[in-house]
Amino acid sequence: MRFFSLFILGLQEVYAHWFRSVLTMLGIILGVASVVAMSAIVEGLEKGMRDNIIIYGGLNKVLIHDSDPPDYQNHIADTSPGKTLNDVYALKRGATLLSHVSPEMGHRARITYQRRSCYPSEFIGAWPVVLQMNRHTLKYGRFFNELDERGAKPVCVIGAHIRNRLFGDPESTDQEINPVGKIIHINRQPFTVIGMFIEYMTDAEQKRRELERQNQKDRTGPRRNAGYRFRRDGFYHKNNVVYIPINTMWMRFKVSSGTDDTPEPNLTDIDIKVADLTHMEKALDQARNILLHTHNGVEDFEFSTYASRIASAEERIKNANLIGLIISALSLFVGGIGVMNIMLASINERIREIGTFKALGANDFSIFIQIMMESSSLAILGGLLGLPTSFGTIWLLTQLIPQQNVPIITWEALFIGLTFSILTGIIAGLFPAYKASRLNPIEALRYE
Repeated sequence: MRFFSLFILGLQEVYAHWFRSVLTMLGIILGVASVVAMSAIVEGLEKGMRDNIIIYGGLNKVLIHDSDPPDYQNHIADTSPGKTLNDVYALKRGATLLSHVSPEMGHRARITYQRRSCYPSEFIGAWPVVLQMNRHTLKYGRFFNELDERGAKPVCVIGAHIRNRLFGDPESTDQEINPVGKIIHINRQPFTVIGMFIEYMTDAEQKRRELERQNQKDRTGPRRNAGYRFRRDGFYHKNNVVYIPINTMWMRFKVSSGTDDTPEPNLTDIDIKVADLTHMEKALDQARNILLHTHNGVEDFEFSTYASRIASAEERIKNANLIGLIISALSLFVGGIGVMNIMLASINERIREIGTFKALGANDFSIFIQIMMESSSLAILGGLLGLPTSFGTIWLLTQLIPQQNVPIITWEALFIGLTFSILTGIIAGLFPAYKASRLNPIEALRYE
């Protein structure tokens, strides 16, 4: 009860000099806001990174790329046929630890429809398994099947942004557009659109669109057609993809040619999926042994896993978070210096008052606790005011610098910010409280 009374007395002292107290608390408020804001930005980055990895295939997806063979294999490097469908068939037969094997054959393309044209970020010939491999979701139509693949049919499945560029953006036209059944030309060859994926977007993009729709509802007058607005967001490649059957790609575009100008079924990439993430190393060893056999012993390939990517990305994010926390700690340190300064000034103004308290029987510990309560009151109020300020800071940052990943404020960050502000007030009040408790009552009463 005594400590509570001293805390109330400290609040009364803060209120008595409210303007000076507000200026002192600004350092604490900004320090707490910076701690919470930095934590929220890092949390949003981590969530966005993990969401991207999941939507692009998951941690158990592995990409097989071309690489230069080791120096000791240079004399046999030409004996390797490179990545071909033979690798895919061999992996499907012998790699028991894999759940999916997906070949990809890429090519540059220009797509036209009437007077409109666009260039997809990825024009890929693939097997139907690519739908599960890359975790695509269809909005309209269907994906090509085994019959389309065997017959090398001129069919394609497009991303949502390809639809927007060729047929119109539903956000601008205010009506949904289904491209299924339309005939488009890919490198001057006709293809029938049989399916379209959903539009993938970040949390920030989704909220921005919701805000635009709300503004359109509130706006009076006719709506203007702004046309398709290009945005390179986190799902740019996934929204601008075009898939066709791999046999169609090979037969119609002859994406690879041998020394005698005959087409060869070389692949751009081979994607594999490990059935059990805990057996990742064993699965990669199994796949490596099979590929070494099909490549005549030449190791001219390498594995790229999302698990390694996320580990390196998390390391960079942790380093950025550490730097941000150091900067935020410096802000709180500056705020603590302000608290210490104002408490020392307050003690100099109240030397006779402290002397009177001691003359009436107050001991050193009581004076020490009273000054500590005053500094803690400043820190607690500053910390509490810093919490809503952190929400405003995040809102301002997202308005000035639009983020692909929306910052996420967690209860842990709020708790840490408030705790650090209280600790700052306690540490900043130690020296002024000690100085006040050691005053000689006689000298204090004589002080002018």
